[in-house]
Amino acid sequence: MADELNTERDAILAALAPVVEGIAATFGPVCDVVLHDYRTPDQSVVAVAGSVTGRRVGGAMSEIGMRVLARGDEASDELNYVTRTRNGTLVKSSTMVLRDSSGAVFGALCVNVDVGAVTQVHGLLGALAGLGATPAELPTTTFGNDIDSVVDALFDAHRSKQRGSWAELDRAERLELFGGLDTRGVFAVRGAVEQVAARLGISRASAYHYLAQARATHDTAIGGPA
Repeated sequence: MADELNTERDAILAALAPVVEGIAATFGPVCDVVLHDYRTPDQSVVAVAGSVTGRRVGGAMSEIGMRVLARGDEASDELNYVTRTRNGTLVKSSTMVLRDSSGAVFGALCVNVDVGAVTQVHGLLGALAGLGATPAELPTTTFGNDIDSVVDALFDAHRSKQRGSWAELDRAERLELFGGLDTRGVFAVRGAVEQVAARLGISRASAYHYLAQARATHDTAIGGPA
């Protein structure tokens, strides 16, 4: 059965490869389209057209993909959300999950459109019309071809919200750190626990302990098993 599903998944990905090129050609240079196979998270990009996010075949999933992976088969499409890349490009994206005939999520088709030029024109027209409104602050998304860099970016973003070193954090703050990273899909990536432990300067065993405690606390909070 597993072999049959993998064959089916391979066929779906192969069928979507020309769709990637077609969508990117339709929108032109302001768009890129990325096809992901989540069976290999650290090399999930199997097809790409365009260069808005700098992805390449063989590259890793982004933090958005990590979030989808963490949700597993409960994941759903995320459409028309807007973020900024780390170089400041304003991007409107849609992530459409791919499922096999059993309903299992195994990949995603992602469309990213550079809307920075449109925003600049909107701002100019607003200034000419005397409108002083400024756009809301948008989250920054890491689109990296190296999964370690994506994990590091998520770690740094979350740590920036906390004050003090690991030794200065109390138990609740430590659990919040691990729980927050877990919610964002960091620990769905192979080797991420060891990577986070190294960044914190703690042992692998300690990192697994805090992750387990954070998950237990979350389950208790939502009425699940303690």
